[in-house]
Amino acid sequence: MNDPSADGPIRAVLLDIEGTTTPIAFVTEVLFPYARRRLRQYLERHLASPAHEALWARLRAEHETDRRSDASVPEWSGSPQSSVEGLAAYVAWLMDRDRKSTGLKELQGRIWEAGYARGDLVGAVFPDVPSALSRWHNEHRLTCIFSSGSTHAQQLLFKHSSAGDLTPYLTAYFDTTTGPKGEPSSYARIAESLGLASEAVVFVSDTPRELDAARAGGMRTRLAVRPGNPPAPESGHERLLSLDEIA
Repeated sequence: MNDPSADGPIRAVLLDIEGTTTPIAFVTEVLFPYARRRLRQYLERHLASPAHEALWARLRAEHETDRRSDASVPEWSGSPQSSVEGLAAYVAWLMDRDRKSTGLKELQGRIWEAGYARGDLVGAVFPDVPSALSRWHNEHRLTCIFSSGSTHAQQLLFKHSSAGDLTPYLTAYFDTTTGPKGEPSSYARIAESLGLASEAVVFVSDTPRELDAARAGGMRTRLAVRPGNPPAPESGHERLLSLDEIA
């Protein structure tokens, strides 16, 4: 199947992170374990913080929904100390299942923020990413990110990247508050928010299911084939070995 209006100009590039701009191993072997190790300490420090009330309320609502449908969800209630225990157990439960929970992603982003600030974390990007972002910026193309990680976490990774601060090259960030990455409507909303027709946007991801949704939403697509990615099945999406291939 061909991309929609494949001969027209590309006005915006929409990028996934894990397996596209950033090695999968950095996410699974560095970021996720860091958040897990620091979770209990972070909760003990911030559970009573007014600045975190909205986050705890979001996680509480997600917990109540999960408890109604899954008996394996840990209990979370009672005294402040048991609240730390219960919330830590629930967040670990979400992590174990790699849930695309908005509350979990926000919490992870806040834990990572402290790690980047201390210099514990440096955002990994593939070698072709900085030059591609710079080139598209100079060509007056919009360059945006769409990841299941929170927009805050996305900004941190590119601000503290191994190639320096790349955020000046990025126009917008989108996460699951826009909609699931497997839903065509999410991509239509992104194009609309950018003021562009969907066919003027190319979405790059290592996940064929996401690319299927983007194509159904009217966008062009490229399948990222990167070192460390699992073998990509035949999906009907044009394969891309380097971001330099987006002319």
